[in-house]
Amino acid sequence: MPVFNRPVRRAALGATGLALAAGLATTASADPTHHAGHHAAAKPTVVLVHGAWADSAGWSAVVKRLQADGYPVTAPANPLRGLSSDSAYLADYLKTIHGPIILVGHSYGGAVITNAATGNPNVKALVYIAAFAPDKGERAAALSVKFPGSHLSDDPDAPVPTALNAVPFTQPDGSTGTDLYLKPDKFRDVFLSNRLSKAEAAELAATQRPAGAEGLGEPSGTPAWKTIPSWYLVARADHAIPAAAERFMASRAHAHTTEVDAPHAVQLTNPGTVTKLVERAATAE
Repeated sequence: MPVFNRPVRRAALGATGLALAAGLATTASADPTHHAGHHAAAKPTVVLVHGAWADSAGWSAVVKRLQADGYPVTAPANPLRGLSSDSAYLADYLKTIHGPIILVGHSYGGAVITNAATGNPNVKALVYIAAFAPDKGERAAALSVKFPGSHLSDDPDAPVPTALNAVPFTQPDGSTGTDLYLKPDKFRDVFLSNRLSKAEAAELAATQRPAGAEGLGEPSGTPAWKTIPSWYLVARADHAIPAAAERFMASRAHAHTTEVDAPHAVQLTNPGTVTKLVERAATAE
């Protein structure tokens, strides 16, 4: 899939943006436990990272369950611009959280947490939810086709997977980037394995966040799962990342693995199962 292998283009952050960020850092705390009280602070903070074709709202049912059980939770927006920049963004965000962290990633978000957690002693566990867990030098796009079963494309020679629409856009530096959207008529199958209604799938397709082609084709860095204990939820009915690929990545990471008959968006269809796995990681010794 040549579109995934284009060189990564980085946009420069201007001095004005740096100044604004610095000002915000001095006036506001991103620590989700700041107003949570003593009881909540006794538990690790759960950070939920979404992947492509979704947003933080996709974690809502999981957030409610975790909060009901006393966990401080945050679900920051994943920029979806490129693996190195997305990982750097999350790594900086994690530095604002005091105390232990349980870091959870879905889909492409798994590749982001794999890179962002490296070298952060506060991250006590990684939880992969039907997610990429790449090794150094691996690309998410390549992992998705390593085993048969993905419905992202029915033509292995197509320059763009046939379930996706490629939308070019102008980046801040004037270069052209490419966003990849799941086609509305493919969304229910690829993302949901037809487990939600057509109306629900249509709403999710209309509000999806696109994946940057650069992010899916960019090689991963040193994986945090080599030094941080990992948990993995395999979605046996996944039509985006084949279950065989998920099992391969989970085994390689020596992750504590659970399987469920669910689609790629398992956090939408089986939030209770996701919550239980996160809490298992949070209470492990």
